[in-house]
Amino acid sequence: MNKKQITMVTFALMLGNVMSGLDGTITNTAIPAIVSALHGIQFMGWIVAVYLLGMSVSIPIWTKIGERITNKKAFELALILFVIGSTLEGIAPNIYFFLIARMIMGIGGGGMGSLPYIIAGYVFKNIKKRTQVLGYLTASFNGAAILGPLVGGWLIDSLSWHWVFYINIPIGLLALIICFVYFKPVTPKSIPVFDLSGAAFLTLSLIIFLIGIQMLGIAANWIVALFIIIGIGLAIGFIWNEKKARNPIIPLTIFKKHELNGDFLLFATTWGAFIAVNTYLPMWAQALLGMSALVGGMTLIPNSIVEIIASQTVATLQEHIRTFVLVLIGIITMMISVGGIFLADLHTSLWILTIVAAFSGIGVGFIFVALQVKVQIDAGMKDMPTATSTSYLIRILSQTIMAAIYGVIMNLSLEHGIAHRTDITMNMMNKLSDASSAKTLPQNLVPTMRTIFHAGIKEIMLVSFILLLIAFVMNFYFNWKKEEQ
Repeated sequence: MNKKQITMVTFALMLGNVMSGLDGTITNTAIPAIVSALHGIQFMGWIVAVYLLGMSVSIPIWTKIGERITNKKAFELALILFVIGSTLEGIAPNIYFFLIARMIMGIGGGGMGSLPYIIAGYVFKNIKKRTQVLGYLTASFNGAAILGPLVGGWLIDSLSWHWVFYINIPIGLLALIICFVYFKPVTPKSIPVFDLSGAAFLTLSLIIFLIGIQMLGIAANWIVALFIIIGIGLAIGFIWNEKKARNPIIPLTIFKKHELNGDFLLFATTWGAFIAVNTYLPMWAQALLGMSALVGGMTLIPNSIVEIIASQTVATLQEHIRTFVLVLIGIITMMISVGGIFLADLHTSLWILTIVAAFSGIGVGFIFVALQVKVQIDAGMKDMPTATSTSYLIRILSQTIMAAIYGVIMNLSLEHGIAHRTDITMNMMNKLSDASSAKTLPQNLVPTMRTIFHAGIKEIMLVSFILLLIAFVMNFYFNWKKEEQ
């Protein structure tokens, strides 16, 4: 492609990240209104997790689809699915329809999230230039994340939560048109064999295993255990299949590289920790402080601004600072955020919470760009596409599992809090999560209900902090000695 085509395609990839960024903050802002309108507080964790589930099962397959029909067509197909899913979410009449639509949107999001980084790896051979472009993609995601709470909060307060999904339609169509006109991929000389059995094993194992995780605290323990065991069994079948596949979905040889395994584990622990802040800070503002959806969403804005700045400085900092140090700084700043929210009480002001949460933006900005480049270098050009999509899959799987676990922690905490009370019900806790519906609650019970809700958030932040402690130790184990040598 010529310079103009590369510029326009990069812009289209950034638009894909814009939609992902908008969905993250708008949906988190809208969750209280959604669970209140669709009567689904017990599915609160599912709203995040089902989207991530759709991404998880599709990410490795998108890589192979790109090999077969070109990354151009694969990215366009991902855009179409994302827009269809957004539209269906907007018209959802109940929580079950909404979750199915969110799964479709997540499948499209899997391609929109992974393919741009693979495309960048092919288009930009120079590592410094590639790092800059990865910074642009991260910045576009976070720029949208900044606008998301403002636009989304206004739409929710002025119109309804349905409109936060309709906004993806024009953006998605614009990105689709740009790709159609300017994206000129190299036509593959031969069509690779598609590993259908591997795709089936992987998809079924992830879906069944993650559904089992999602049912924790909702279904009987034996049902949960059955799903998890079947999922693990199918995962073993997937590994067996990949050993003999001609063109495996995930070549197992990439896991023989020590440094690459370290990259994957660091992504898993840090991303699993970060989703706690991103999901439950807006919930804190609305359920505990009685703020509007607009104000709740705005709590994430400083976080996103800091993340943009951090991601844009990585290319320069890597000329003077080792990746080990960048990741270490990232983990410590995320610890400050999670630890600060854990220590906060019901009287802590919103601006202090927002400032504390902004520290995690430094961590995410540093860790994402530095580790994503390191993954591609550690993998080598041959395994670069697979390693890139696998690192994305691991991040999403971590967020999916931890979103479910955080949801279970919250549900169990709420149930424990109201277990010995006859004046507070789970339906009332549903209403507390949305500032407007909370006004209909008996005001003398609201302080007690907020105390119950606060206990659940504290437990979630404790688990998140433990994940970051694990990441802290792993960074020394995998990166310190290697880079010292």
